[in-house]
Amino acid sequence: MRRVLVLGIGDIGSAVAHRLFRAGELAVIQDDPRPVTSRRRMAFADAMFDGETQLTGVIARLVSPTKLSPSTWSVRFIPVTAMAPASAIEKLKPDVIVDARMKKRGRPERFHRLARLTIGLGPGFVAGETVDVAVETDWDNPGRIFRAGATPALPRGANGHGRERLLYAPGAGMFTTRWDIGDTVNRGDPIAKIGRRTVTAPISGRLRGLARSGLPVAAGAEIAEIVPAGLAEKIVGIAERPRRIADSVLTLVRELRR
Repeated sequence: MRRVLVLGIGDIGSAVAHRLFRAGELAVIQDDPRPVTSRRRMAFADAMFDGETQLTGVIARLVSPTKLSPSTWSVRFIPVTAMAPASAIEKLKPDVIVDARMKKRGRPERFHRLARLTIGLGPGFVAGETVDVAVETDWDNPGRIFRAGATPALPRGANGHGRERLLYAPGAGMFTTRWDIGDTVNRGDPIAKIGRRTVTAPISGRLRGLARSGLPVAAGAEIAEIVPAGLAEKIVGIAERPRRIADSVLTLVRELRR
């Protein structure tokens, strides 16, 4: 079994950890202590708040930073930690590091040579420089492996639909909502408040993503996602795009000699 540290507890990072765990590898997920993750029913993010959560038959459990050690790796569940990445790497000594934080702004951190294999998911990574290997995450070629060169920038839109399905924080403040994932909303409905600002639904449909109520959010943070009315898309579990990305990561991890 190879030990894989996955940075990022969103739907992509969770799918990667889930796939590795199911395949018999060891995985630990790292993220901020209060992650602003909208697709929470497609991720392990709620483990950070509730101590434990389940995604498609796999349990993730929060581990206190004071208890994080090389013995944290488990075959019974996926440990989750809020320890900073550098400290987690030092404590856990992983064979593989996967950066699945999907940062859309700024340059990704350099993880090259910090483990036997380092993998970057999404735009901005340069295979052979910032990481050993990079994996594309866009909606046309999810899972495409780059062994040299940079991954392309993400195209506009999601799953072939416009950005109007995504809701972003208009400013920094406390995010509160009375809605839940799966609820049906109409265009113009007040979805949430950030401080005193009200965020309304730009289209009608079902809530696929919704950040956890009571979290402070930064300006521009993705706080909700609406599946347009008439479209049937997965709201709970692992979707096709994350699954294909996770399959590619597993392929790369299995290339390492045990």
